[in-house]
Amino acid sequence: MTGKATELADMTQRRKVDIFCVQETRWKGNKARSLGAEFKLFYNDVDKKRNGVEIIVKEELIRNVVEVKRVSGRLIMLKATCLLISLKLARGYAPQIGCELEEKEKFWSELDEVMQNIHKGERVVIGTDFNGPVRVVNRGDEEVMGRIGIQNRNAEGQVVVDF
Repeated sequence: MTGKATELADMTQRRKVDIFCVQETRWKGNKARSLGAEFKLFYNDVDKKRNGVEIIVKEELIRNVVEVKRVSGRLIMLKATCLLISLKLARGYAPQIGCELEEKEKFWSELDEVMQNIHKGERVVIGTDFNGPVRVVNRGDEEVMGRIGIQNRNAEGQVVVDF
């Protein structure tokens, strides 16, 4: 992402996006930084070699951000209020196939904890790369998914459907 901030801000403006989730920018730390005059980036990256989750918010909406909770290098939560609506945006980046089971379990446990802290009346948006194919066939899973997918469901995909 280094050197691409202006390009990303321009693209976000052209597409009229107010909140944008990205990953693997490789900016070390847990801070917020301006991306030009229009956008602010909230990020959490504890391992500069991989991971890192970020939420980009249009500058005019920043005053509505009341909380940023940096859970881990794979999970960040932003809370915003507007009028009478409270919105929580959970931004995650699930471990890929090949990562240790312990790392996968930690991610799902952290995400579950974030979801348990959603209060009645709050809206939630999950902007997450789950890294799990769920497959086109949804027999028995119609309550939680449509008929979208391209691969066979693997263990990671089943965890996504179960979530």
